[in-house]
Amino acid sequence: MTDEPTIAQKAPCPVDVEAGKTYYWCACGKSAKQPFCDGSHKGSAFAPVQFVPEQTGKVWFCGCKHSHKGALCDGTHKTL
Repeated sequence: MTDEPTIAQKAPCPVDVEAGKTYYWCACGKSAKQPFCDGSHKGSAFAPVQFVPEQTGKVWFCGCKHSHKGALCDGTHKTL
């Protein structure tokens, strides 16, 4: 078992979100429903990250799973 997530993609995932709705971002990188969790992390050290936006609109979820901002992209994919 590794403590490094699988890089799902080296680009952010733009998603239109609704204020107050709960989203579960995939932290392991193995979900088939990127950027969201489908339970593929089971049996690993990873868990989905809850994200509840304050505003309705587009957000950029991290696709590389290495962001220092949790579920949201911080540009780390450019250095991988």
